[in-house]
Amino acid sequence: MATAVFETRTAAAARAEGVVKAYGSGETRVVALDRVTADIRQGGFTAIMGPSGSGKSTLMHCLAGLDTVTSGRIWVGDTEITGLKDKKLTRLRRDSIGFIFQAFNLLPTLNALENITLPMDIAGRKPDKEWLDRVVSTVGLGERLKHRPSQLSGGQQQRVAVARALAARPAIIFGDEPTGNLDSRAGAEVLGFLRRSVDELGQTIVMVTHDPVAAAHADRVLYLADGRIVDDMANPTADLVLDRMRGFDARGRVS
Repeated sequence: MATAVFETRTAAAARAEGVVKAYGSGETRVVALDRVTADIRQGGFTAIMGPSGSGKSTLMHCLAGLDTVTSGRIWVGDTEITGLKDKKLTRLRRDSIGFIFQAFNLLPTLNALENITLPMDIAGRKPDKEWLDRVVSTVGLGERLKHRPSQLSGGQQQRVAVARALAARPAIIFGDEPTGNLDSRAGAEVLGFLRRSVDELGQTIVMVTHDPVAAAHADRVLYLADGRIVDDMANPTADLVLDRMRGFDARGRVS
């Protein structure tokens, strides 16, 4: 029995155990996460969904070490990050975690390639050329590497952001509404690249989204409501996700 638990845990890229995140105290206390336990599977694509205020972004920020928890424990790989000193946490985020945000966060004075390699340049690490070439090919940026952000479409800019997250070969990538600022066509392209990065590059991705079409690109959808995980869907489709979202009210009850 102990062996099975050990194997499950080592297969998790990140996990939360009994996590509570609360703001304020007394009558003004707000519980954003209420005893959440979840494993993020290695080499998989997990979407996190829920109504506004359900705690989905808070869960992602806690899993990524961007926010602290009130109680409970968080691991990234085999490293527990709850209580980790700032310096060690910063190093772990730099070496093991990639981020893709709704805002592309590209430096306008750098070209696409320079933006992709910037985190490694700051860390004083040389990119693995073979891996970098593979990432650039996966996201379809080969013809745009010398272009600055102002010379790229929104979809191309987000592809640069995806490549930047992939280039350092992090253990896990977190995306916060990564297609939220894109039109449907560009969003579909970026989601396709994220899907390929899981299937072809073995990447682990966690994405917060409100879009059933985006969630359908994932292997699994975790649904949050009122700070709790209320469902865990495997092999989602857009129709299944939409039906499930309609089936929960803001308190997480089946309506």
